[in-house]
Amino acid sequence: MRNIGIMAHIDAGKTTTTERILFYTGKSHRIGEVDDGEAIMDWMEQEQERGITIQSAATTTYWKDHQINIIDTPGHVDFTAEVERSLRVLDGAIAIFDAVHGVEPQTETVWRQAQRYNVPCIGYVNKMDRAGADFFNVLDDVSNKLKTSIVALQIPIGKESSFEGVIDLIEMREIRWINNGEEMAFSPVAPEREKIAKEWHDKLIDALSGVSDIITEKYLTGEKIEAAVIKSELRKAVLKRALLPMFVGASRRNLGVQPVIDAVVDYLPAPDESAPAVGHNLKKEEDISIPCDPKEQPLGLVFKIQNDREAGSLCYVRMYSGTLKSGTSLYNIGKKKRERANRILRMHSNKSEPLDSLSAGDIGVIIGMKLAQTGDTIGSEGWPVVLEKMQFPEPVISVSIEPKTISDQDKLKDILAILSKEDPTFTIRENEETGQLIISGMGELHLDVLVTRILKEFKLGAKAGNPQVTYRESISKVNEHTENFSKIMAGKENAAGITLRLEPAQRGSGNKYVLAAKTQSGRSEIPQEILEAVERGINGAFSSGIVMGYPCIDITAKVTNIQYSEQTGTEFAFEACASMAFDEAARNASPILLEPIMAVDLSSPHDFVGEVMSLVTQRGGQILSMNSKYDIDEIKAQAPMEKMFGFMTSLRSVSQGRASFSLEFSHFEKKSER
Repeated sequence: MRNIGIMAHIDAGKTTTTERILFYTGKSHRIGEVDDGEAIMDWMEQEQERGITIQSAATTTYWKDHQINIIDTPGHVDFTAEVERSLRVLDGAIAIFDAVHGVEPQTETVWRQAQRYNVPCIGYVNKMDRAGADFFNVLDDVSNKLKTSIVALQIPIGKESSFEGVIDLIEMREIRWINNGEEMAFSPVAPEREKIAKEWHDKLIDALSGVSDIITEKYLTGEKIEAAVIKSELRKAVLKRALLPMFVGASRRNLGVQPVIDAVVDYLPAPDESAPAVGHNLKKEEDISIPCDPKEQPLGLVFKIQNDREAGSLCYVRMYSGTLKSGTSLYNIGKKKRERANRILRMHSNKSEPLDSLSAGDIGVIIGMKLAQTGDTIGSEGWPVVLEKMQFPEPVISVSIEPKTISDQDKLKDILAILSKEDPTFTIRENEETGQLIISGMGELHLDVLVTRILKEFKLGAKAGNPQVTYRESISKVNEHTENFSKIMAGKENAAGITLRLEPAQRGSGNKYVLAAKTQSGRSEIPQEILEAVERGINGAFSSGIVMGYPCIDITAKVTNIQYSEQTGTEFAFEACASMAFDEAARNASPILLEPIMAVDLSSPHDFVGEVMSLVTQRGGQILSMNSKYDIDEIKAQAPMEKMFGFMTSLRSVSQGRASFSLEFSHFEKKSER
């Protein structure tokens, strides 16, 4: 079995390549084209209209007695959460590079995500038939920008419109595709290409000898190195992420796809060959590694939730240990709640087939779980192990949304709750002063897609306001405050006393709660439920803001003293007291307003690069670097989010519609008085 993802920058050909893989492995009977809005993996109506992937789609196919679970991920930066959660549960990935543009901004982002989860990869240089395609330039680009050791397993025969096939550097033969790409024709390397083939074969052996003693030994003794030995040593190197093997083709013209499917089987790991997942045992308070064994206790991770009108929540689960049977009960370990797996399905994009059970290493969908959210661990009560949660970026842009009629208000709230359960980077809050519903997301496209889904998919009339920036609040000084709370309710006194010290934390480090007072002035232990109430009160205050009502970030809250009496101390009193202590301490700690700063990646033809750069600086942006390629200049910059609204229109007008850009959240910094 192989669990693989396909990752790349927008428009590098991920979905097109996936469609070819499904066709050649016999999963689909015709090739779906993205450009015609007929791709199997882009099943959402909006994906077909916009010609982009929005939701990661899962499918399963078979090749040479291997089951391959594939997740096709989005390339657009606004849907980075979809990529994040897919890579979290995959064992290997195909990184696709555009033969003209090489490493693009979003390629670097997904590469960093793959590194974080230690996912072994193979590389595929696509679009070799396009004007300006240069395989060898892309190799240099990947090596320099991604700081990884690459090894070419193929080199192209011809390029641009004359691209006709590849030279296989392991078997030393030429491969061409006939009959709509369904059959491969092999021939010896042509005499005029023998020199370059030999040169790149030597580079392959050289790169391998750097990571394999067996290859080094054979090379030094002058022995012939068989293809089988090269493949087995290459597999070991890929599993350790020591080498990135590179393939080349043109998926849209049906050239080059089968060797990539072979490489998935030959070089990417099976679930039991991947590094074991790490879980935290709640009973023993220690981290443990989880071997991939179907006979062990069941343990799985919910990595995606999708709403289905008929079936309810579809919970995508990757099983790390044990076996889960259809119709049995299971335990949501983090929420300490029992759930039921009414049905288990194997997904093929938006179609499905039923399964009796789901075993360690496999990916499937469970129907029947009502409380599960993205990142939850499911298993059995006897083995309380929680898998590491996924980290998602903060939403940075908000719009107000309201239904066309008052009677639809509750219906809109229900729809928004469904969407936020599906998408962890989409949040909702109600503005206390105006009563408006405010939705927040990763970018203008992200929110536009969500609003369109409400109108078309859920058929609810609603209108959205203009986009607003989502600010944050923090403090700039240390402050300590003692708060006493006393209130008589139902004839009983509720009293609490807390001393709280607030300190500004390093930017980007997040909020931290520290309990430094577990006992009362050295005497009795304070009950656990009271300590939990204090923590609840402070965590609640973090999200409700200081002056402007924006969520707080980068604050360390330390409880240094607790005044507790058995007669009057209640959970309600301590939760309220903690919240009040935070509010008062934060107001006296010189609160500051922070604004989101975005990383801006621009691509512009050489003729317009001056106008594009001055457009960024006019909007308060800083140019960080510039890099020239075949027909474009790539510019990296940073700019405040509030100045970037409507940037697309201005960019089109100064570049005759030929420049493009992507925005990604970088960090928060103190709002400057512009």
